[in-house]
Amino acid sequence: MELTKFGHACVRLEKDGRRLVIDPGGLTEPEALDGAEAVLVTHEHFDHFSEEMLRRAAAARPELRIWTTSSVAEKLDGLGTQVVATGDGDAFDVAGFDVRVQGTWHAVIHPDIPRIPNIGFMVDETLFHPGDALTVPSTPVGTLLLPVHAPWSTVGDLIDYVREVSPRDAYAVHDGALNDVGTAMVAGFLDARGPGLPARYRRLAPGASVLVD
Repeated sequence: MELTKFGHACVRLEKDGRRLVIDPGGLTEPEALDGAEAVLVTHEHFDHFSEEMLRRAAAARPELRIWTTSSVAEKLDGLGTQVVATGDGDAFDVAGFDVRVQGTWHAVIHPDIPRIPNIGFMVDETLFHPGDALTVPSTPVGTLLLPVHAPWSTVGDLIDYVREVSPRDAYAVHDGALNDVGTAMVAGFLDARGPGLPARYRRLAPGASVLVD
């Protein structure tokens, strides 16, 4: 499949001319949804979920389907069968992709901040997008979309997470708040210069694509 990165935490997957988009949020370029048949949303935070963008896309493409948590589904009230609430352990086929849901909660930011639902998506039994959590899937991962910068994680957390998941490749996502200096600092710990990971760490420029399997 072809993986294209958009904005902050959004990616588009394309296979056999069909497109699946994960987490188009408020920091995502609108063209990310061009030609999409389905959308997966991990949770309700603005950088992963744009109600306006999805309502506009759903109106333009009645065949579009959106799979997400029950809390996000409630925010998309009125779209009827275009929105499907899903959760940990569910499996479905959409836009030619096999999707399995893993995970339940957003990572802890602070004990005083209530946690919200967050689900991760395993696509075609190889690519995993965890959303805002460090969920360890129950099956092997070939390509991990790694949230490299967030108020709930440290570089040490990321190193341990990648080591535990043990993917072949780790691609940076959730990096929209990093400037060039921050991006280089994170890469210095996660690529070959760091303490060692079982994966090739790479960062795609916005709009850039790569083939993954």
